[in-house]
Amino acid sequence: MEKIYSNGSKNLFIIVSFLLWFPQFMYVPILSPYMESIGAQYTFIGIVLSSYGITQLICRLPIGIFSDIMKIRKPFIIFGMFASMSSCLIFLLTDSLGWIFAARALAGVSAASWVAFTVLYPSYFKDEKVHRAMGSISFIVVLAQFLGMTFSGYIVSTWGWKAPFWIGVVFSIIGLILSFFIFESKERIEREPIKLKELATVMREPSLLKVALLSILAHSIIFSTMFGFTSNYALSIGFKAEELTFIVAAFMIPHAIATLFMGKYLVPLLGEWRSLRLAFILAAIFTFATPFVQTKGLLLVVQGFSGFALGLIFPLLLGMSIEKIPPVKRATAMGAYQALYAFGIFAGPFLAGIFNSFMGIEAGFYFVGGLGVVATILIIYWSRNEMRTDSINENEAVAEIK
Repeated sequence: MEKIYSNGSKNLFIIVSFLLWFPQFMYVPILSPYMESIGAQYTFIGIVLSSYGITQLICRLPIGIFSDIMKIRKPFIIFGMFASMSSCLIFLLTDSLGWIFAARALAGVSAASWVAFTVLYPSYFKDEKVHRAMGSISFIVVLAQFLGMTFSGYIVSTWGWKAPFWIGVVFSIIGLILSFFIFESKERIEREPIKLKELATVMREPSLLKVALLSILAHSIIFSTMFGFTSNYALSIGFKAEELTFIVAAFMIPHAIATLFMGKYLVPLLGEWRSLRLAFILAAIFTFATPFVQTKGLLLVVQGFSGFALGLIFPLLLGMSIEKIPPVKRATAMGAYQALYAFGIFAGPFLAGIFNSFMGIEAGFYFVGGLGVVATILIIYWSRNEMRTDSINENEAVAEIK
């Protein structure tokens, strides 16, 4: 029997999805400067930023597994909205650095609930429209990130450091209320729960591990720069809080454009590995360049190129993570991939914060720029091995034919 869901159900789900991410990214550009303004050292700022990744690393896979075992998604979505609201509320009510750490860690728990969102929403569609559904919900995430981050600097300059948290609490409460009205079919979910044995098998797949390692490096870069210390650096060279809006726009607009450019033009022209190599080289160059920039206009240009390069990387890695995995195991592989790259969200800002504390804020950019170089070297090595393996397989096939 064909499943039919009203546009109202789909639209409500999209709104709740937006309200999960918008409050969390409302304060991202100002979080590091805010902590610095109340006396936090760079090492502690790095720990707070990294807590967002470590709780995702810990929680994302268990949420997916328990959701499958219980064969329900909606309670995990409600839980995610509640965690988001609680996180913003803690930020709002206290200036204690310990509680700020707890609030950001709780935001990571909320982000981990996205696993349930991405499983329930495609169930509203026929099988042949699932990719379209995932495209729609992915766009909502980018839109929430862009809108949230774009206005945070202006909001702080107008109403003070706490204003983004006030807005986050209000939107989170609305999202929590609406999440109770999300539709989930009472019919039994036919998908089999993830088996630990199957999970172990998938996670040993060489192609998945290679792509996950590259994704760890890429997430380390973006969460140490745009989602981490770039705002601090911008303020140090003369930007005002309200002008952080320009930094966000300069980065995020090319970042979004690159996702379209990558699949339509770059990969067909260069292939996956060459495209990935070019993107990481560019990301490394513009990350290294950031600490040398002393003027506002040039920093905006550098951020634009950096955003574009990183925008090429993430969707490319997402596709490569499952392309060699059998279709029946791709959901498991995707869950494993998302859990693994969360390590980069943790490790990058944590280590960058330490470097910044001991050697100045420029050191963190040099460190994550170096990670881009490491990724490039790995890509060159692995792509040569892939070409060698493909050549051997072709020769063996020809020999069999003869």
